[in-house]
Parts: sequence; C-alpha cells; structure tokens
Amino acid sequence: MKVLFICSRNRWRSLTAEKIFNGLNGLHARSAGTEPSARIRVTAGHLSWADLIFVMEKKHLRRLQDKFSEDLAGKKVICLHIADDYEFMQPELVDLLESGVAPHL
Repeated sequence: MKVLFICSRNRWRSLTAEKIFNGLNGLHARSAGTEPSARIRVTAGHLSWADLIFVMEKKHLRRLQDKFSEDLAGKKVICLHIADDYEFMQPELVDLLESGVAPHL
C-alpha cells in the first residue's frame, strides 16, 4: 500500500510520518507540503501515486481540494487533526501519528 502524508511545509509532521511508516509492514510512504516554501511541494503526481492520503489539518484537505480536485476523485483522504505544535520525530507527535494512522491501515 502506498500512503501519502501532507502538512504545510513538509518539515516536521508529514516528514515524521513518512519516516515512521515507510517500510513498515510493506508500506510505501511519501510526504509533501501544501505551502510554496515546502521542502517537497505536493503535486498531482503525488496524489495519483497514493492509495491513501493523510492530511494533518482540515486546511490541508481544503488546499488539496482547491488545487487538485480532479486528482482527488476516488481517493480516500483522512484528516488526522494534528496541529503544527511538534518538531521532527518528537515522541508526542510519533504517538499521535501511530494512533491516528493505525485504524486506517
């Protein structure tokens, strides 16, 4: 299964999720951000690659819908409701990601 994690700048939340889940139980994980300043900015290619998409906040889903509505058709997108309050690989962030993602895999 191919999973895509989206946050704003692809520096802390989505990048942490990619590091945690890539290779876990055969998962392939990538991450990207919605902001122009993102480390890796989300593209239509990312969305078409993914079997399942996780966004950190509702604003990320709205941005994807605004820019990539056709590319999202038929895709399952799940909002994890994780605010931008954590740093890369912070244990509390790891716990939130694991508990939020696990029920959907």
